[in-house]
Amino acid sequence: MQLRLDALEAHLAKGLAGLYVVYGDEHLLAQEACDRIRGAARAAGFTDRSVFTVERGFDWSSLLGASQSMSLFGDRQLVELRIPSGKPGKEGADALKALAAAVNDDVLTMVTLPRLDAATQKSAWFTALADAGVALKIDPVERAQLPNWVGQRLAAQGQRVAAGEEGRRALAFIAERVEGNLLAAHQEIQKLGLLYPAGSLSFEQIHDAVLNVARYDVFKLNEAMLAGDVGRLSRMLDGLRGEGEATVLVLWAVVEELRTLLRIKRGVAAGKPLAVLVRENRVWGPRERLIGPALSRVTEAALEKSLALAARLDRQVKGLSGGTPGNHRNDPPPDPWDGLFELAMSVASPKTPAAPVPRPRAGAAAGARRPA
Repeated sequence: MQLRLDALEAHLAKGLAGLYVVYGDEHLLAQEACDRIRGAARAAGFTDRSVFTVERGFDWSSLLGASQSMSLFGDRQLVELRIPSGKPGKEGADALKALAAAVNDDVLTMVTLPRLDAATQKSAWFTALADAGVALKIDPVERAQLPNWVGQRLAAQGQRVAAGEEGRRALAFIAERVEGNLLAAHQEIQKLGLLYPAGSLSFEQIHDAVLNVARYDVFKLNEAMLAGDVGRLSRMLDGLRGEGEATVLVLWAVVEELRTLLRIKRGVAAGKPLAVLVRENRVWGPRERLIGPALSRVTEAALEKSLALAARLDRQVKGLSGGTPGNHRNDPPPDPWDGLFELAMSVASPKTPAAPVPRPRAGAAAGARRPA
C-alpha cells in the first residue's frame, strides 16, 4: 500500500502495519517519518530493536533470521534494514521477497531506501514489499512550496509571521536563505522558537535571526531560468560559485536547457503538439509547467545565438580562446561566471540587458556548504 507522508499520523493512530518501506532523498522528512514509526512501535510493545545496514558482503541470512525469531527476552522487536545504495542485488532481492512473504506478529520491519527511479519501483522485490506493507514515498519540498512549508513549521511551534505583505516577505526571505537545505531550514525554525515567544514574528526579528544556509543544486538552475526569476538565478550562481562548483558543469546544465528549448521551439513551429514535445524531451516536474511561458519569451534565433555564445564560453572555461580572433564584440565576458549569467538571462529575461553577476559576499562559501 502506498501512503502519503501527510497521512502517516492518521495511519499510525489506527494501528501499525507489519512492514514499512520509507524511501526518498529528503533526509529530514525521512528521518522524521522513521521516528514517528519507531515511536508508535515502542508504544505498541516493540521494545527490542535490531538495525542492519546493507554493505558489500552483507549477510542476508542474518536479516531473515532476525525477522523470524523472537527476542531473547521475549519482547516484540523492531527490525530496521537500511539500504543506502537502493540496490540490494540478486541475493538481496530474493531475501526481500522472502521477507515480504514472512508473517510474524512479534516483528515489525522498517526498510529505508534513497530515492528510487521508476524501474526500481516496478521491480519484483520492491513491489513485494509495498504489497505486503506500507510504502511511504518522501517527496522533496520544491522551491515554490518552501514558504508554505516554513509557515506550517512555525505554526507547529506556536509562531506565525505577520499578516499580509510583511508576512509573505518574511516567508520568502527564509526560503531564500535555506533553499536546498531542509535540515538547516528546520534548525533555523527551531532557533526562532528559542529566541522569541509564541505569537507573531516581525520581518526584522526573522531577518536578524536567520542565517544564509542555502545550498544550491546546479540542476535547479533550469527552473529559475524557465520561471524568469532573475533574483533567484543570481543568488544560485553566486551560491554555486561560493561552493566551488565546477564552471564546466554549470555551463553544461544551462546549455542542456537551451538545447531542449530549441528542440521544442522547432517542434512547435513544425506543428507538433507541445504536450508531445514535452514528453519526448523528458521535461518533468516543475519544468513542465514552466516550459510554455519560457518558450513565449524566446525566439528560435535568440536560442541559436545563445548556443553560439555557449560554444565560445565553453572554450573559455577550458582555457582556450574565448572568441573569434578580431571579433571582440562577440567574445564572452572576461569572468566566466558573468558569461554564465548572461547565458541564463537569455531565457530568464531576454529583453533585459545582461548585467554582471554580483560577486559573492565574504563568507558566502562558508554559509552554503554541501553536505558532508
